[in-house]
Amino acid sequence: MSQDLLKTPLHDLHIEMGGKMVPFAGYEMPVQYALGVRKEHIHCRDNAGLFDVSHMGQLRLHGENAAKALEALVPVDIIDLPAGKQRYALFTNEQGGLMDDLMVTNFGDHLFVVVNAACKEQDIAHLQANLPADVTLELIEDRALLALQGPKAVDVLARLNPAVADMVFMDAAMMDLGGIECVVSRSGYTGEDGYEISVSADKADAFARSLLANEEVEWIGLGARDSLRLECGLCLYGHDIDTTTTPVEASLLWAISKPRRADGERAGGFPGADIILDQIATKDVSRKRVGLIGSSKAPVREGAKLFDADDNEIGIVTSGTFGPTKGQPVAMGYVAIASAVIGTEVFAEVRGKKLPMTVEKMPFVPQRYYRG
Repeated sequence: MSQDLLKTPLHDLHIEMGGKMVPFAGYEMPVQYALGVRKEHIHCRDNAGLFDVSHMGQLRLHGENAAKALEALVPVDIIDLPAGKQRYALFTNEQGGLMDDLMVTNFGDHLFVVVNAACKEQDIAHLQANLPADVTLELIEDRALLALQGPKAVDVLARLNPAVADMVFMDAAMMDLGGIECVVSRSGYTGEDGYEISVSADKADAFARSLLANEEVEWIGLGARDSLRLECGLCLYGHDIDTTTTPVEASLLWAISKPRRADGERAGGFPGADIILDQIATKDVSRKRVGLIGSSKAPVREGAKLFDADDNEIGIVTSGTFGPTKGQPVAMGYVAIASAVIGTEVFAEVRGKKLPMTVEKMPFVPQRYYRG
């Protein structure tokens, strides 16, 4: 393994627990454990899966105008985000392309921001270049980030602090978990109920072990994390969304807050607003992100070309695998607008063969976030 790869505070524990380590976003990360990807995936859907997501970037924005300053960079309502609430956001560029997706939490006296590992340095530079002098960016480098996901996650975490059971999806709070001060949000990227927990790096090992001591909990690697989020229709940055895709093309209209739309009280004002708001108004895009279900058992991977019934090339797969819960190959990709209609049959080119797939509504597996 390259000496240049970074390690999370839980690296030694992954090795101890039999994690198979691979390079990912500049880090040495576990792709799977002894259970294997399929069983890890099913375990998370049925019980509670523990993920190390410490490679993500954790930031704080300080200053009275922090919300206003961040709102100028995203098509999302940050100014009216209530204290103790988290929101999904998008960094856009002047062309309306997506620079990253991120999570923003209002903790009253500061904003807590989590960005993708591969985009961390770029996002920090983007913020530093655009934040006014009265807003301070703090890079958090002494904390780990864990995700506890699945229907039993609430039972496990409530043993450490019963108050977690009172939280609903996208609630966030600072709380004591088994004597360790943590930043906790009821959120995650598996489509299941669960929590993301920011914990001091020097306490991360002990905290992870305390969770693993529960019979419901197993370590889950990057492999199952990918199949879990794909079944639930969640984008992976750098694959399903990037600087060449706009939120409208990416079917992320739900992530553009009403106050920031053309008829909203704080319309536009974010990078690429004219392009994005025009696309919303005119629906004038040439391609769209869609969900695809395979008719055969063969998985269709990222990069597979897509064709229509007349053998015209119409798009490309951006994520694909066999969905253990769905029991069929699942994928998402971009297709020409004419082929983006639910129920349309398309064909994916895999090793010289054209495999039939059907455009299907996402998520493929119901999302089970706890909304109270």
